[in-house]
Amino acid sequence: MSVATKTVTAPPSFSRVGVLWASTVGKKALMALTGILLSLFVLGHLLGNLQLYFGRDSTGAYLINKYAEFLHHNKPLLYGTRTVLLVAVLIHVIAAFQLQLGKGAARPVEYHQKESVNSTVSSRYMFWTGVVIFFFVIYHLLQLTLGVVNVPGFREGDVFHNVTVGLRTGVAPLFYVVGMIGLGLHLRHGLYSTFQSLGAGNPAVSQWALKWAAVVATVIALVNLSFPLAVLAGLVKG
Repeated sequence: MSVATKTVTAPPSFSRVGVLWASTVGKKALMALTGILLSLFVLGHLLGNLQLYFGRDSTGAYLINKYAEFLHHNKPLLYGTRTVLLVAVLIHVIAAFQLQLGKGAARPVEYHQKESVNSTVSSRYMFWTGVVIFFFVIYHLLQLTLGVVNVPGFREGDVFHNVTVGLRTGVAPLFYVVGMIGLGLHLRHGLYSTFQSLGAGNPAVSQWALKWAAVVATVIALVNLSFPLAVLAGLVKG
């Protein structure tokens, strides 16, 4: 007598990232982690750009140009950083869109009266400030990395010239003002919500985090805004 055997198919195995991605909470956690990476890059980029104010060194070379030259001569560092940033941006952006679409699907009909309880401008418009930052970054790369928009006489490797010419050309100052306002608002809520997404829900910590996030985001936005304003005012010029 033969006994029929039943083949049991093992359930598919999922990576930890896949499991995280499958849930709303997981997507928020991944957004928090990638947000930390992107925030650290924004801070590092800001510190590098401060060399715009330090002028030339003893050899007559602009310090910001030497900084850019150092980065381009360290290809593993440069392209490794760019790869990590690209992956972080893709995860952050895709997760944001999926969460936004999921929010709309969960509530297809808008409330007759919408009340914002304990919310701020930065929290209510988090998605849209993200969109502003996304398009600003594209413009920033087209202008000061590729030199294809609003940089008359673009010079490869001459960051000081490109910045001082580009930030006073056409609509560039307006793009930077709008972009930095969007960045400040996005960072304010993003830094604060990172604590909550990663599990720090203590009320006392939350209040401290809200104030800390507001200060850090404001300082970063204002320092970044100082670059185009300094160029327009003639405080920094080639």
